[in-house]
Amino acid sequence: MPCRRNALTRRTFLKDSVGRVGTAAVVGQGLASVGFSTTALSVARIQGANDRIRLGAIGTGGRTRELMRQLAKLPGNNQVAVCDVYEPRLLQAAEVAGPGVKQYKDYRALLDSKEVDAVVIGSPDHWHKQMTIDAVRAGKDVYVEKPISHSIEEGAEMVRAVESSKRVVQTGTQQRTWKHFITGKQVVDEGKLGQITLVRAYWYQNYAARQMLPGDFSPNKLDARAWLGPAREQVVTPEKYHRWRWYWDFGGGALTDLMTHWIDVVQWYMGTPFPKTAVAHGNLYAMRWECPDTITCYLEYPKNYSVVYDGTMTSKIDDGGIEFRGTRGTIKINRSRLAFYSEDSKNPVEPEIEIRSEEDGTIAHLRNFLDCVRSRQTPTANIRVAHEAARASHLGNISLREQRRVRWNAEAERIES
Repeated sequence: MPCRRNALTRRTFLKDSVGRVGTAAVVGQGLASVGFSTTALSVARIQGANDRIRLGAIGTGGRTRELMRQLAKLPGNNQVAVCDVYEPRLLQAAEVAGPGVKQYKDYRALLDSKEVDAVVIGSPDHWHKQMTIDAVRAGKDVYVEKPISHSIEEGAEMVRAVESSKRVVQTGTQQRTWKHFITGKQVVDEGKLGQITLVRAYWYQNYAARQMLPGDFSPNKLDARAWLGPAREQVVTPEKYHRWRWYWDFGGGALTDLMTHWIDVVQWYMGTPFPKTAVAHGNLYAMRWECPDTITCYLEYPKNYSVVYDGTMTSKIDDGGIEFRGTRGTIKINRSRLAFYSEDSKNPVEPEIEIRSEEDGTIAHLRNFLDCVRSRQTPTANIRVAHEAARASHLGNISLREQRRVRWNAEAERIES
């Protein structure tokens, strides 16, 4: 996913930065600067670069099947097992994986298999904690989608379990491996923005225009009790099954589903792993869910800056992105491009630097996961930073549901009463 170097046409202050984002050069300048670090495992324990990794997939909805398709493009892995409690999804995943794949309805049976080295987990959020912990205890490496947890407490438990297991766990905030996002981190680190006081993040999608649920739903082909898992007993309706992110028992709405991506970038760029306070307001105007379809969240951070996130599920114009505004310049970044604007420019509406992405960062993120399984390095989106990102989103949802300003006590690792 190379950045287009010919896009750097106005100034040259970043001409070396783009060249530094390749893996080999990053190693030379210090992995910590872009989120890489190594474990204490000795070189003698590092696997050979040509070892094939045998993969299993757990919770094979649309996102997981897309991950499976991306993994099929990468060398050095075999997709050997799939697991889902809804038969149609299980069969679809088996078709993606190809002939000979083993099919499971109980993820614990898949984890017991000695033919599986690592797993991809794309279940609903309320299952992430237990599946991840069970996987690392079974000796498997893990790629788990974001948000990693369904609560702050779950995330803290996951950090303890993963870090004590020494397993490789990559989490699905793929911006940390996306080249133009890495370049954006370098721009901030070089001080090109000056003092950053405001970050604006947004994400707009139009669920209202597609009220129809995708495909058919056959309740008799779903093991509802297994799908509910730790959630309270209830009827699993087609709406809950397909739109689980928008029901509190299974997901956390826009903040955990969408803001988590952007707040992870903010906390990474700014070096601040937690907000001091959170205030969120939202409402359900157009949809039939429980979580708001329109929401605003305000987060106050150490280092004297604030983040404002807003989103709606009734309009897709502008999609999603982040703006970092500083005394010397502004970065506007999304999944398609990075643009830097200087306060000193004679033409402030034109970016002084623009980089366009040529590839979905997911494939680089999966490649980083496979590389780390072999090398035993810590992946770019490790379990701790994933917990920190999800925690900010959970704080926003707590503020929303309790209708109050929430204050986070970082030293005690708890919400102040």
